[in-house]
This record gives sequence, C-alpha cells and structure tokens, in this order.
Amino acid sequence: MSDATITMTRIMAEPTPTAPALRADGRQLNELRPLRFQNGFAPHATGSTLIEWGNTRVICAVMIEENVPRWMKEQNVTGGWITAEYSMLPYSTLQRKPRDITKGRIDGRSSEIQRLIGRAMRAAIDLEKIGPRTICVDCDVLQADGGTRTAAITGAYVALSLAVKKLIAEKKLAESPILHGVAAVSIGVVAGQTLLDLCYTEDVTAAVDFNLVMNSKGEFIELQGTGEEATFTEAQLADLLASGKSGIRQLLAAQTAALA
Repeated sequence: MSDATITMTRIMAEPTPTAPALRADGRQLNELRPLRFQNGFAPHATGSTLIEWGNTRVICAVMIEENVPRWMKEQNVTGGWITAEYSMLPYSTLQRKPRDITKGRIDGRSSEIQRLIGRAMRAAIDLEKIGPRTICVDCDVLQADGGTRTAAITGAYVALSLAVKKLIAEKKLAESPILHGVAAVSIGVVAGQTLLDLCYTEDVTAAVDFNLVMNSKGEFIELQGTGEEATFTEAQLADLLASGKSGIRQLLAAQTAALA
C-alpha cells in the first residue's frame, strides 16, 4: 500500500499532579491510549483507514453509490444520504463471535452502533452538497479491547474526509460538503475515579459508563450514559463531560494530523 499514510500519536491530556498512574496499562486518569491511523488500508474503497486505538483495531471504509434510498425519492427529499454498517469479526474477541448472517438477523448492539455511526457522519456533512448519491460507511472490528463504537466513529470521519478529497479531485464534487470534524470517546467511573478512554477491563467494571460524540465546534452530537447498577451525581457528570471534552479535542487534532 504505497499510498497509505500512517500517523501515530501518543496522546496525553494536561498532567494533573493529583492523578497517579494507577491504571492497568500505566496511563494517567485523563490519558488516551496510543492512536494510529493507516490511511488507504482498503484500496478499492473511495476512502479508508485502519484506526488502531490501544488494542482496539477497526477498518473504516467509505464507498459511493450514485443513487439515493427509495424513501428519499418517494418523499421528494433533495440532496444525498449517509448510511453505516458495523460488525465485529468472529475473531475480534477472545471467544468467537458468530457472524450476524448465521443468526439471520443483525444483533441489537450492532444495529444500535451502526445507527449511531450514521447519525454522527450525517452531522459532519451538508447532505445537499453531496448531490443525489449515497455515502456508505463500513466499520469492521478486527480486534476489540473496549471503545469499538468510539473508534469506529473517529475512524469513519477520517475515511469520510479522504473520500470527499477523492470526489473533489475527480471533479464529482465542486466543493467540500464537510461542515465540522467529528470524534467520539468513552468516559467512565471506575473505583470512584473518572477515567478517560476505557479499555475492556475498565469498561466491564465501570460503575458509570458514557460515550461522548462531539464536533469540532464543541457541540454535542450524542451523549450516551448510564449507571451500571449505580447512580452518579451532577458533580460527577460535570467531571465526566470535562474529561470527555479534553479527549475529543485531542482526537480532533490527531484526525487533522492524519489527514494532513
């Protein structure tokens, strides 16, 4: 893959003197796992990247269909559409995960995540400017160690941006339809501490678990949060959001570097 670009970033938020490195992998409470993008990973896609985020690895690829869904035609909706699919490959987890096709239906978790990816990518794009075409975003998890949905969203935006660049270069688009950058990160409360970017062992023991999706304007796209047989205070919520926003800023900077 001679045209692939690889960007690797060790990302850490501003150090906090009172935050010891007490996490299993040696990170500070507010530190992201190492992040790397390998662009052009799927050469037949219009835009693609392999996002390696700690031990989580997701291929994000974008392809273009020169038509729109039937419901748009029937309702005379102008512009284009973005849709997403998400799947975990059978060998992505310690125990084999059967493919959805063997069950005859997509499982509820995968359905929820791919809808989330689609909403996040549609928030990044002016759909009128892409014309009557469908942008298909495929996210396939090669290896899962927590945060697969946040990695899929963060990587999907890079793949989408690469696809847009190619469409402009091929004169299929007159200008970029991208409105804002989009990234996502997980935050949680584990053993009473607010942690940024949970790996699997932290995720399964979290008393509070959040996924935060934001754009480069600092606006929220989606906030998913719940107490796992626990409750949380307004002060803890503020702390979670502050940590998540810090992570989002770092992720947006890493995306910009990968696309440069």
